[in-house]
Amino acid sequence: MKKILSLSLLFILNSLNAQVLESPSKALKLTFQLAPNGKPSYSLTYKNKPVVLNSLLGVYLKGDSDLASNFKIDSIGTATFNDSWKPVLGEQSKIVNHYNQLTAALTQTGSKRRVNIIFKLYDEGLAFRYEFPKQQNLNYFIISDEKSEFNLAGNHKTFWIPGDFDSQEYAYNETLLSEVNSAKIDMNNGIGLKSIAGNFMVQSPLMMKSADNLYLNIFEAAVVNYPVMHLDLNPTTYALTSHLVPNAIGDKAYLQTPCVSPWRTIMVSDDAREIVSSKMILNLNEPSKIEDTSWIKPMKYVGIWWEMHVGKSTWDYAGSQNAQNTESRELIASGKHGATTANTKRYIDFAAKHGFDGVLVEGWNVGWEDWFGNWKEDVFDFTTPYPDYDLAEINAYAKSKGVKMIMHHETSGSVANYERHLDRALELMKKYGYPAAKSGYVGRIIPRGEFHDGQTMVNHFNFVARRFADYKMMVNSHESSRPTGYHRTYPNYIAAEAARGNEFNAWSVGNPPMHETILPFTRLLGGPMDYTPGIFEIKMSVYDKNKKEQVHTTLAKQLALYVTMYSPLQMAADLPENYEKYPDAFQFIKDVAADWDDSKYLEAEPGDYLTVARKAKGKENWFLGAITDENARKTKINLSFLTPDKKYKAVIYQDGKTAHWEKNPINYEIITKTVTYKDFIQLNLVAGGGTAISFTPIN
Repeated sequence: MKKILSLSLLFILNSLNAQVLESPSKALKLTFQLAPNGKPSYSLTYKNKPVVLNSLLGVYLKGDSDLASNFKIDSIGTATFNDSWKPVLGEQSKIVNHYNQLTAALTQTGSKRRVNIIFKLYDEGLAFRYEFPKQQNLNYFIISDEKSEFNLAGNHKTFWIPGDFDSQEYAYNETLLSEVNSAKIDMNNGIGLKSIAGNFMVQSPLMMKSADNLYLNIFEAAVVNYPVMHLDLNPTTYALTSHLVPNAIGDKAYLQTPCVSPWRTIMVSDDAREIVSSKMILNLNEPSKIEDTSWIKPMKYVGIWWEMHVGKSTWDYAGSQNAQNTESRELIASGKHGATTANTKRYIDFAAKHGFDGVLVEGWNVGWEDWFGNWKEDVFDFTTPYPDYDLAEINAYAKSKGVKMIMHHETSGSVANYERHLDRALELMKKYGYPAAKSGYVGRIIPRGEFHDGQTMVNHFNFVARRFADYKMMVNSHESSRPTGYHRTYPNYIAAEAARGNEFNAWSVGNPPMHETILPFTRLLGGPMDYTPGIFEIKMSVYDKNKKEQVHTTLAKQLALYVTMYSPLQMAADLPENYEKYPDAFQFIKDVAADWDDSKYLEAEPGDYLTVARKAKGKENWFLGAITDENARKTKINLSFLTPDKKYKAVIYQDGKTAHWEKNPINYEIITKTVTYKDFIQLNLVAGGGTAISFTPIN
C-alpha cells in the first residue's frame, strides 16, 4: 500500500480568482471560483470538452437565511491521495483510492458563518461535499434546501426514472433530457406506492450519454444523517439541481456542527466500462467500523418466496393473499400457506443436496392477513410464528443438514414498530443461529408522513445495519433507500433491493429486456443488489394457463445475471421442482461464486449490452456473463484475462438457435471446450438473451 499526501495552502486576496484542479491523469479539470455576490461555483471539463458548465453551489437554512452567497475565500488547500484497501466482500480483492483534492474554506461576510467545500477529482469523476465546521455562529441548524447545480453541456441521451420519494421500482426510460416528463409514462406498472414530486424530477444515479460519446453519471455517496438527493431538471436548458427529500413537516435535514453533507458525484468517461466498473462511490465512504469481520460471509440461498409471487401459495395463513381478511381476528388454515414446517424442510433438503448456504422463509410469522394498505402501526412482532411453522424443529433440522436459515422481517412500513421490536427479533435470531435477515418496507412509512428517502428513514436503514453488526448478523434490505456505498463502512449490510427486481416479472408488465443492462450503470454503483435471478420457468402460464405475465429474458440470460449483477448474496429464486427439470442448466448456479478476487468489464453500453468476467475469491476459477437487450448480438471475446500457461475447461451455457426472450425463452444449449488465455470465444446472444460461462483450470 502506498500513500502520498501533500498539502499546500494559498491565501487568496481576490475572491474572484479561479482555482483549477486536475485529476491524476489530467483528463478531468475542475474550475472553482466565487461568482458575483460571493456565490460558490464550479465547472468541469473532460479532455477539454465541457461536461458541467458554470454551476452554483450552496444550501439554504430554515428561516430565510442561506449558506449560498456573500462568501469570501479564506484559503485554498490542495492535496493528493493515493492508497488502496481491501473490501470484506466485493468485486475485487483490492481497491485503489487515488484522487487530487481542493478544499475551499469560505466565510460569509455578514454572518461570519464558515463553510468548506471539498472537491475530490478522480480519473473517473468529480466528487464534492459541504463541510460545516464547529463554530460559534452555526451550531444546530435546519436545512430547508440544497441548491447544488449540474448545468450540463448538451441534450444528452438519458436513462431515467421519476423522482419518487417512496419507490425506485420503475423500469427505466431512455430519452433525451429534453423529453423527460413523468406525465408521459405508463403508471400501470405494478408499483403499490407512488410519491412522485414533479414531472421533471428524476432520481439519481442518472446515467447519460452525450452526442459526442461521453458517458456521464450523476449520483451521491455516503448518505449519512441526510435525505436522499433527487434532481430537478430544466428540460430546456439541461440544468439539473439537487432536490432533497423532505420530512413530514417539510424540513430537509436537522444538523449540528461539525458535520458534512453526502458527496455529490459526477462520473465522466469516453469508455462506458470505466463508469460501470468505478469504485469511486465506495472510496468516498468511511472504512469499515467493524473490527472482526470474519463472520461476514457470502451466501447463495433458496427460499419460500417465488411460489407466493406466482400464486402457488400465500404469505398469510388464512390464504386470501389480499392482506384484508382479519375481521374476525381468528386464524383459519387455508391449506395454501407456503411457510409450513413440511415445506420448509423440503427447501432445506434441496439446499443441502445442491450445496446452497441458506434458506429464506417469508410468511413464517403472524400478521400477514392485514399487513398492507391500512397504515396500521402494530402488524408484526417478528417473533411469533404461525401455528403450522415450528421454529425450533425447523432450525434443528437445518442445522442437522448443514444449512443456515435466513430470517425475514417485513415491517409493512411501520418503522416505529420495527425499532421497538428489533432487539427481541435479533435475540430470536441469535437463539437459533441465523446469520442474516431480509428486511422489507412495503407501504407508507410510520412515523406517518415520512418518506422512504427522507433523513429519518436514511438514519433508520443505517441504524439497522449497525444494530445487526452488534449481533454479528448480516442484513439485506428491500424497499429501502438506494445504497450509496455505506456497505464499505458496515460490510454486514450485505445487499439491498432498492430498484425494480425480478419479482415484477411474475405479476406485472414486468421488466423490459434492456432493464438488466441499465442497472449496473445506475443502482449497482451504490452497492450490491438482491435482484433474485435464476428463474427457469419463464412464462407464468405454467402455473395458470390464463396468465400472460412472463420474465423478459431467456433462461441463458437468467444464468448470466449471476455474473453481471454483482451481489455477495445470491438467490436461486425459482422453485426447486423447476430446477430439477433442467439440472444441466442449474449446474451453473451451483458452480458460480458470490465473492471475487477480480472483475473485468469486457464490453459495456448502457441500455444495450454488458459482458463481465470475474475470478472467484481464492481460486483460479473464472466466470463470464454476457447479456443483451431486445436486440440479438454477436461478439467475439478475448480470453486474455485467464491465467497464462493454464488450460481451462470452458462450459458455455448459451441461447439455443431458435431462442427468443418472448417466443422461445427456454431454448438453450451447453457446450464444453478446452481453452487458454490466447483463445477467443464467439458469443451469439438472441433477443433478450445471454451467455454464461464457467472456466475451471485443468492443469
